[in-house]
Amino acid sequence: MAGSIDRVTKAAADAGLDIEIRRMGASTRTAEEAAAQCGCTVAQIVKSLVFQGQASGKLFLFLVSGSNQLDLAKAAALTGEPLERADPRQIRDETGFAIGGVAPIGHLIAIPAFADKTLLDFDRV
Repeated sequence: MAGSIDRVTKAAADAGLDIEIRRMGASTRTAEEAAAQCGCTVAQIVKSLVFQGQASGKLFLFLVSGSNQLDLAKAAALTGEPLERADPRQIRDETGFAIGGVAPIGHLIAIPAFADKTLLDFDRV
């Protein structure tokens, strides 16, 4: 776990981001649970969703507001290929994180990322 936290902290510093890493005492498996733990709105929670290209097998990261759902057709249009659920082992191998705990930064291998523009409505997510 410390290695993951160190990677995220370093990636944030390298990007000039001022972040606060919080360890949660209770479940944060849903955006609602995470918002309750953080004391923020569900919309301020960033869900890191990883899909893979059906043809290329390449991973793609989608950062989505906790109050929104990913539109798979729009996501596929952004990547230029149909998408499918990513293999959990590939996610861990390329990001260094398990499904359900993929950070938006600090991956082992750079992955193309797309962000939900509604996240820009907030000073802090």
